[in-house]
Amino acid sequence: MSDWATRPQLRPLWQALHARLSSGQVVSSIRVGREWSEVEREAVADLLGLPRLPAVGATLSLARIADAVREIDGGEIAETLERVIGPIGDRRAERSLAQNERRALWTWLRESPQVQAEPALLEWVSYLRAGGLVGGSVTETRELIDRALNVLKALPAEGEPLPIFADRVLHDPHALDEGSRLATIVHRGLSFQYGQHLTPRELWALAGVEADELSSTVLVAGLVAQVDGTGSALKVLRAGAASGEASVLTLQQVRSIPEVRWSSGVVHVVENPSVMAAALRRFGSRCPALVCVSGWPSAAGMLLLRRLQQVGAELQYHGDFDGDGLRIAAHLVAKVGAVPWRMSVADYDQAVTQRTSGPAVGRVSEVPWHGRLTARMLETGIAVSEETVVDVLLDDLSVLLEGSTGNGSSQV
Repeated sequence: MSDWATRPQLRPLWQALHARLSSGQVVSSIRVGREWSEVEREAVADLLGLPRLPAVGATLSLARIADAVREIDGGEIAETLERVIGPIGDRRAERSLAQNERRALWTWLRESPQVQAEPALLEWVSYLRAGGLVGGSVTETRELIDRALNVLKALPAEGEPLPIFADRVLHDPHALDEGSRLATIVHRGLSFQYGQHLTPRELWALAGVEADELSSTVLVAGLVAQVDGTGSALKVLRAGAASGEASVLTLQQVRSIPEVRWSSGVVHVVENPSVMAAALRRFGSRCPALVCVSGWPSAAGMLLLRRLQQVGAELQYHGDFDGDGLRIAAHLVAKVGAVPWRMSVADYDQAVTQRTSGPAVGRVSEVPWHGRLTARMLETGIAVSEETVVDVLLDDLSVLLEGSTGNGSSQV
């Protein structure tokens, strides 16, 4: 390396040139910096053959500097800069590449099956995007989010302690410990699904993690076991169906139900206990198969619905026409393949026609089964509770009974 180029007095000049040429933009000149000392400006004047010291802020021609370098050692300015400072980059291209990588990251997340299935998570995507990249790295951020998606995909759990769940899904019992970065973003995802003012413990409980086998329950009606057995769950189901009463199954009892063949087709799932009570008053011991999730499904409720789905039941869900009702419906569609029942725009319009006021719809998310439903509800701003349309729901169940055989009870 030529001694002349490494003189300390010329380093500010080389640094300024290197920075400008690394910008990726067309460069024709540079300015003398305020930080350049008189000695450093004197060295520049000597290099360029200037009659006087360049003033702070003065413009130096790139072509003139390049000519001076060629006269000294016959080389090009870029070669000199790379020898003295290092490789010349292209910050413009690097910024463009980085922007494309970030854009691809958020597109990947937004279009992931988990988010598409439960559009409430689009708010989670916006939250994560606003938080920026982990350590400024797209790769590190994607790896973290991918782990979070794996957790959300595995939820709701079937009532297991958090360390056991974490070990099963992530192969690390401490991966979801309180305060970890992964736990924090999972909590945020769950809060957009279940409710933004719940504690992490409450969110995990709704997601079936650390659920108590006895306190987690589900309401059922019209379910009769088609197999022999003396387990408490089978006795409860038989007694309830025979007497035309609702039965309460604990998570422990749901786990004890044996796998059986399903032969009766449809199980209707409702959000509110009052709807089940109305069905029992009307149909008694002939009540079709009903499951009531009582708001967000408990671990017991989700396990029962999964068991029913696995043995061939068609699950049809109806809930409130409000923000939570739509999110619960989307959750059941995504997790147990439920089919929305009387939850179209036409059904909403029919229910809201006679109402000039009512409770607010709250935070409403998009739903995967009907693109215009959310917009319509936001337009009217009126929520419709399930109880408001109970007569319509019961008429549907009546039609089902008329087309069924036997005593109308569904067999599990």
